[in-house]
Amino acid sequence: MWISGRLPADAPDPRVGLAERVRDLPFAVYGLVPQPTLEDLDSLGLTVVGGAAPTQVTVAVTYTLWRNPDDHDDPVNLAALDENTRAALDQKPPWPRPRWLVEAADRMRYPMISEAVRTTWTQDPGEYEALPQQLVQHVNHILMNHFRSELGIPDGPPSGPPSFDEPWRARLSGVNPQSHLEIDGVEVDAVEIDTDPFVFGIGAQLSPEIVVTVVIPRADLPLVRIRLATRPDRGASSARP
Repeated sequence: MWISGRLPADAPDPRVGLAERVRDLPFAVYGLVPQPTLEDLDSLGLTVVGGAAPTQVTVAVTYTLWRNPDDHDDPVNLAALDENTRAALDQKPPWPRPRWLVEAADRMRYPMISEAVRTTWTQDPGEYEALPQQLVQHVNHILMNHFRSELGIPDGPPSGPPSFDEPWRARLSGVNPQSHLEIDGVEVDAVEIDTDPFVFGIGAQLSPEIVVTVVIPRADLPLVRIRLATRPDRGASSARP
Protein backbone atom coordinates (compact mmCIF):
# COMPACT_ATOMS: atom_id res chain seq x y z
CA MET A 1 0.00 0.00 0.00
CA TRP A 2 1.02 3.65 -0.41
CA ILE A 3 1.76 5.67 2.74
CA SER A 4 2.04 9.46 2.36
CA GLY A 5 2.93 9.00 -1.29
CA ARG A 6 5.78 6.60 -0.47
CA LEU A 7 6.09 2.93 -1.29
CA PRO A 8 6.67 0.82 1.84
CA ALA A 9 9.89 -1.18 1.90
CA ASP A 10 7.97 -4.45 1.55
CA ALA A 11 5.89 -3.35 -1.47
CA PRO A 12 5.71 -6.20 -4.02
CA ASP A 13 7.58 -5.94 -7.31
CA PRO A 14 4.93 -5.20 -9.98
CA ARG A 15 7.05 -6.98 -12.59
CA VAL A 16 6.38 -10.31 -10.88
CA GLY A 17 2.62 -10.10 -11.32
CA LEU A 18 2.97 -8.84 -14.88
CA ALA A 19 5.35 -11.67 -15.79
CA GLU A 20 2.86 -14.16 -14.34
CA ARG A 21 0.06 -12.66 -16.44
CA VAL A 22 2.23 -12.95 -19.55
CA ARG A 23 3.17 -16.56 -18.75
CA ASP A 24 -0.54 -17.37 -18.42
CA LEU A 25 -1.31 -16.16 -21.94
CA PRO A 26 -2.26 -19.10 -24.16
CA PHE A 27 0.16 -18.18 -26.92
CA ALA A 28 3.92 -18.06 -27.18
CA VAL A 29 5.75 -14.80 -26.52
CA TYR A 30 8.98 -14.14 -28.40
CA GLY A 31 12.17 -12.27 -27.61
CA LEU A 32 15.66 -11.84 -28.97
CA VAL A 33 17.91 -14.85 -28.51
CA PRO A 34 20.14 -14.68 -25.41
CA GLN A 35 23.28 -12.68 -26.14
CA PRO A 36 25.92 -11.00 -23.95
CA THR A 37 25.00 -7.43 -24.87
CA LEU A 38 21.34 -7.75 -23.90
CA GLU A 39 19.75 -8.45 -20.52
CA ASP A 40 16.13 -9.52 -20.20
CA LEU A 41 14.86 -8.62 -16.73
CA ASP A 42 11.17 -9.27 -17.39
CA SER A 43 10.74 -5.62 -18.37
CA LEU A 44 7.48 -6.32 -20.14
CA GLY A 45 4.65 -4.25 -21.52
CA LEU A 46 1.18 -5.75 -21.82
CA THR A 47 -1.56 -4.11 -23.89
CA VAL A 48 -5.02 -5.67 -23.96
CA VAL A 49 -7.80 -4.41 -26.21
CA GLY A 50 -11.33 -5.53 -25.44
CA GLY A 51 -11.29 -5.96 -21.66
CA ALA A 52 -12.38 -9.32 -20.26
CA ALA A 53 -12.97 -10.68 -23.77
CA PRO A 54 -9.85 -9.37 -25.53
CA THR A 55 -9.78 -8.86 -29.26
CA GLN A 56 -6.06 -8.09 -29.32
CA VAL A 57 -3.17 -8.70 -26.92
CA THR A 58 0.37 -7.34 -27.34
CA VAL A 59 3.40 -8.21 -25.23
CA ALA A 60 6.48 -6.01 -25.62
CA VAL A 61 9.94 -6.91 -24.30
CA THR A 62 12.49 -4.26 -23.26
CA TYR A 63 16.20 -5.01 -22.80
CA THR A 64 19.08 -3.45 -20.92
CA LEU A 65 21.94 -2.85 -23.35
CA TRP A 66 25.54 -3.56 -22.33
CA ARG A 67 28.06 -2.02 -24.70
CA ASN A 68 30.84 -3.83 -22.81
CA PRO A 69 29.17 -6.97 -21.48
CA ASP A 70 32.45 -8.25 -19.98
CA ASP A 71 32.66 -5.33 -17.53
CA HIS A 72 29.37 -3.83 -16.38
CA ASP A 73 31.32 -1.17 -14.45
CA ASP A 74 32.90 0.18 -17.62
CA PRO A 75 31.67 3.80 -18.07
CA VAL A 76 31.02 3.04 -21.73
CA ASN A 77 27.90 1.19 -20.54
CA LEU A 78 26.32 4.30 -19.03
CA ALA A 79 23.45 6.06 -20.76
CA ALA A 80 23.73 9.69 -21.82
CA LEU A 81 21.65 11.38 -19.12
CA ASP A 82 20.95 15.06 -18.58
CA GLU A 83 22.11 16.68 -15.34
CA ASN A 84 18.63 16.77 -13.78
CA THR A 85 18.03 13.06 -14.37
CA ARG A 86 21.47 12.09 -13.06
CA ALA A 87 20.98 14.26 -9.96
CA ALA A 88 17.59 12.65 -9.31
CA LEU A 89 19.10 9.18 -9.56
CA ASP A 90 21.93 10.14 -7.21
CA GLN A 91 19.48 11.36 -4.57
CA LYS A 92 18.82 8.84 -1.80
CA PRO A 93 15.63 9.49 0.20
CA PRO A 94 15.85 9.17 4.00
CA TRP A 95 13.22 6.42 4.07
CA PRO A 96 13.70 2.76 3.08
CA ARG A 97 12.68 1.71 -0.41
CA PRO A 98 11.84 -1.70 -1.85
CA ARG A 99 14.90 -3.44 -3.23
CA TRP A 100 13.28 -3.80 -6.65
CA LEU A 101 12.67 -0.03 -6.79
CA VAL A 102 16.31 0.71 -5.91
CA GLU A 103 17.46 -1.74 -8.59
CA ALA A 104 15.06 -0.27 -11.16
CA ALA A 105 16.34 3.25 -10.44
CA ASP A 106 19.92 2.04 -10.81
CA ARG A 107 19.08 0.43 -14.16
CA MET A 108 17.97 3.83 -15.43
CA ARG A 109 21.67 4.74 -15.57
CA TYR A 110 22.10 2.31 -18.45
CA PRO A 111 20.66 2.41 -21.96
CA MET A 112 17.69 0.27 -22.84
CA ILE A 113 16.21 -0.94 -26.08
CA SER A 114 12.59 -0.19 -25.32
CA GLU A 115 9.83 -2.45 -26.63
CA ALA A 116 12.34 -4.10 -28.93
CA VAL A 117 10.15 -7.14 -29.64
CA ARG A 118 6.37 -7.24 -29.82
CA THR A 119 4.25 -10.37 -30.01
CA THR A 120 0.69 -9.52 -31.03
CA TRP A 121 -2.32 -11.82 -31.04
CA THR A 122 -5.42 -10.57 -32.87
CA GLN A 123 -8.73 -12.42 -32.60
CA ASP A 124 -10.06 -11.47 -36.02
CA PRO A 125 -7.19 -10.21 -38.18
CA GLY A 126 -8.16 -7.87 -40.96
CA GLU A 127 -6.35 -5.73 -43.46
CA TYR A 128 -5.64 -3.05 -40.84
CA GLU A 129 -3.96 -5.56 -38.52
CA ALA A 130 -1.89 -7.32 -41.21
CA LEU A 131 1.84 -7.75 -40.69
CA PRO A 132 3.01 -4.70 -42.73
CA GLN A 133 0.59 -2.40 -40.87
CA GLN A 134 1.70 -3.73 -37.49
CA LEU A 135 5.36 -3.26 -38.35
CA VAL A 136 4.67 0.33 -39.43
CA GLN A 137 2.79 0.94 -36.16
CA HIS A 138 5.66 -0.47 -34.10
CA VAL A 139 8.28 1.61 -35.92
CA ASN A 140 6.24 4.82 -35.57
CA HIS A 141 5.58 4.14 -31.89
CA ILE A 142 9.31 3.85 -31.17
CA LEU A 143 10.11 6.93 -33.26
CA MET A 144 7.43 9.05 -31.59
CA ASN A 145 8.37 8.02 -28.05
CA HIS A 146 12.16 7.73 -28.20
CA PHE A 147 13.36 10.03 -30.98
CA ARG A 148 11.34 13.15 -30.31
CA SER A 149 14.33 15.48 -30.18
CA GLU A 150 15.85 14.08 -33.36
CA LEU A 151 12.51 14.37 -35.17
CA GLY A 152 11.67 17.85 -33.88
CA ILE A 153 8.59 16.65 -31.99
CA PRO A 154 7.84 19.16 -29.19
CA ASP A 155 7.63 17.95 -25.61
CA GLY A 156 4.35 17.85 -23.78
CA PRO A 157 0.87 16.77 -24.87
CA PRO A 158 -0.13 17.37 -28.50
CA SER A 159 -1.88 20.67 -29.15
CA GLY A 160 -4.43 19.05 -31.44
CA PRO A 161 -5.53 15.74 -32.92
CA PRO A 162 -2.68 13.49 -34.15
CA SER A 163 -1.52 14.07 -37.69
CA PHE A 164 -0.46 11.18 -39.88
CA ASP A 165 1.24 13.37 -42.47
CA GLU A 166 4.47 14.08 -40.58
CA PRO A 167 7.41 13.41 -42.87
CA TRP A 168 9.19 11.31 -40.24
CA ARG A 169 6.49 8.64 -40.12
CA ALA A 170 7.17 5.21 -41.59
CA ARG A 171 4.67 4.25 -44.27
CA LEU A 172 3.53 1.08 -45.97
CA SER A 173 5.40 2.16 -49.08
CA GLY A 174 8.64 1.72 -47.11
CA VAL A 175 7.96 -1.92 -46.24
CA ASN A 176 10.13 -4.46 -48.08
CA PRO A 177 8.14 -7.72 -48.35
CA GLN A 178 11.17 -9.80 -49.35
CA SER A 179 13.07 -10.49 -46.15
CA HIS A 180 13.76 -13.34 -43.72
CA LEU A 181 13.95 -13.71 -39.95
CA GLU A 182 15.27 -16.58 -37.85
CA ILE A 183 12.78 -17.73 -35.18
CA ASP A 184 13.50 -20.71 -32.94
CA GLY A 185 16.31 -21.71 -35.27
CA VAL A 186 14.16 -21.69 -38.41
CA GLU A 187 14.32 -19.02 -41.10
CA VAL A 188 10.85 -17.69 -41.97
CA ASP A 189 9.54 -15.17 -44.48
CA ALA A 190 9.50 -11.63 -43.12
CA VAL A 191 8.95 -7.99 -44.05
CA GLU A 192 11.28 -5.16 -43.08
CA ILE A 193 11.63 -1.40 -42.91
CA ASP A 194 15.23 -0.48 -43.68
CA THR A 195 14.66 3.08 -44.89
CA ASP A 196 14.36 5.00 -41.61
CA PRO A 197 17.51 6.85 -40.50
CA PHE A 198 16.96 6.11 -36.79
CA VAL A 199 15.57 2.57 -36.52
CA PHE A 200 15.46 -0.75 -38.33
CA GLY A 201 12.28 -2.84 -38.24
CA ILE A 202 11.47 -6.41 -39.21
CA GLY A 203 8.53 -8.73 -38.58
CA ALA A 204 6.97 -12.07 -39.42
CA GLN A 205 3.50 -13.60 -39.51
CA LEU A 206 3.62 -16.77 -37.40
CA SER A 207 -0.03 -17.76 -37.78
CA PRO A 208 -3.21 -16.02 -38.96
CA GLU A 209 -3.57 -14.52 -35.45
CA ILE A 210 0.07 -14.06 -34.35
CA VAL A 211 2.52 -11.42 -35.55
CA VAL A 212 5.98 -10.70 -34.14
CA THR A 213 7.79 -7.43 -34.88
CA VAL A 214 11.24 -6.13 -33.93
CA VAL A 215 12.43 -2.51 -33.89
CA ILE A 216 16.06 -1.70 -33.04
CA PRO A 217 17.75 1.74 -33.04
CA ARG A 218 20.34 1.88 -35.79
CA ALA A 219 23.01 3.03 -33.32
CA ASP A 220 22.56 -0.28 -31.46
CA LEU A 221 22.41 -2.60 -34.45
CA PRO A 222 26.13 -3.55 -34.31
CA LEU A 223 25.55 -4.88 -30.77
CA VAL A 224 22.39 -6.89 -31.45
CA ARG A 225 21.79 -10.19 -33.23
CA ILE A 226 18.27 -10.03 -34.64
CA ARG A 227 17.23 -13.62 -34.12
CA LEU A 228 14.16 -14.56 -32.13
CA ALA A 229 13.25 -17.40 -29.82
CA THR A 230 10.30 -18.34 -27.64
CA ARG A 231 10.90 -16.74 -24.25
CA PRO A 232 11.72 -19.16 -21.39
CA ASP A 233 8.83 -21.02 -19.79
CA ARG A 234 6.66 -20.46 -22.83
CA GLY A 235 5.41 -23.08 -25.22
CA ALA A 236 4.00 -22.46 -28.65
CA SER A 237 0.22 -22.69 -28.71
CA SER A 238 -2.49 -21.79 -31.16
CA ALA A 239 -5.05 -21.31 -28.38
CA ARG A 240 -6.74 -17.95 -28.04
CA PRO A 241 -7.08 -15.76 -24.94
